[in-house]
Amino acid sequence: CSRAGCGLPATTTLNWRNPKIHTADRVKVWLACDDHADYLRDFLEARNFPVVVAKFGVEVTVVPDAVRPGGMA
Repeated sequence: CSRAGCGLPATTTLNWRNPKIHTADRVKVWLACDDHADYLRDFLEARNFPVVVAKFGVEVTVVPDAVRPGGMA
């Protein structure tokens, strides 16, 4: 899990980008356990970064500008 200090296994990927500097095909990935997926998604969305949430192992190749809040791939 990408949450600081967490050692639990990831179950979810948070696929995101900074739209001010990245195009839709530049996907950054954070891993999250069940306990921290919502926290990490909220952190990114609070900064107006588009986020696509997917199950661990599902590849996301594009993060569009208009992603519905909490969007699952």
